[in-house]
Amino acid sequence: MITQHVQDQRNKPQVLVENKTSFAGEDAELSIYDTFESASNIKLASDQLMFCGMLSGKKIMHSLHRRFETEFFPHESFIMAPNRPIQIDFPDATLASPTSCIAIEISHNRVKKICDKLNANAPLSSYQQEWQYDNKLMHTHHNAETQTLLGRMINIFTENHPDRNFMVDLAVSELITRLLREQTRDFIICHSLNDPEHNGINSVVAYLYKHLAEAINIEALIKISCMSRTKFFSEFKRTIGCTPQDFLFQLRLKKAADLLQKNNSVTQVCFATGYLSTSHFSRSFKKFFGINPTQYKLRHNPNPDIIQTQQ
Repeated sequence: MITQHVQDQRNKPQVLVENKTSFAGEDAELSIYDTFESASNIKLASDQLMFCGMLSGKKIMHSLHRRFETEFFPHESFIMAPNRPIQIDFPDATLASPTSCIAIEISHNRVKKICDKLNANAPLSSYQQEWQYDNKLMHTHHNAETQTLLGRMINIFTENHPDRNFMVDLAVSELITRLLREQTRDFIICHSLNDPEHNGINSVVAYLYKHLAEAINIEALIKISCMSRTKFFSEFKRTIGCTPQDFLFQLRLKKAADLLQKNNSVTQVCFATGYLSTSHFSRSFKKFFGINPTQYKLRHNPNPDIIQTQQ
């Protein structure tokens, strides 16, 4: 929960567009941005990595250095690379219903420390890569764990706790790790699809990606990996950051989100991604994305006439 003192500050904005309330840590700064009227082409830039998480409303993000435009909603992350300014539109912001987000600026040195630890504990030597932040814009749906972390970070940064600095350090480390895992996982998926024979993990990732609607068969995956059971589970979690079951779960739901954005019906998407009942699919989807499949579809396909003909 945001403290009453902070909420009072937000309720008395100095400006109506991108009113900023900030809280500093040693290697990071958390800001809450509130916008109370519609606006367009508002520039935002930082010389540090900036992790943004929506709290309410909708933004439209535009890149200034290349053609890029995306809608930004709650339960999503938008990561800005250092010195890569963007422009923002606020189509729905009002005094009664402001558009709000948090932005966490993280120093380069802090990111490097986490990369060094990951390179020591989970090296990517088989890919001839090192853990590092790829300086590019990144827009992604984040899971329930990341959503919980962002809420916790608001509390930690805004409360006057005696162990505040220590707790901020832990939370920032976790956020950076999640970001690096997301980027590296995308790289490994791409690498696996292009070269499934590179190693056993690539073979398994490519197989899961191409058979995501099928029931998982652990014994078959172990055989594909050419590893023992113990080594397979150890290598998969070290490389991908989760179990094969969780990875398939994430693949299915991200595929489901893509299909819903393309205006497929909820029932079609349910069975196309391997779920056997729409109720189970809806519960899983809401847990992962924060809203149910129908709400997600309406968010990205706001024309009700089109929606109705597709159900």
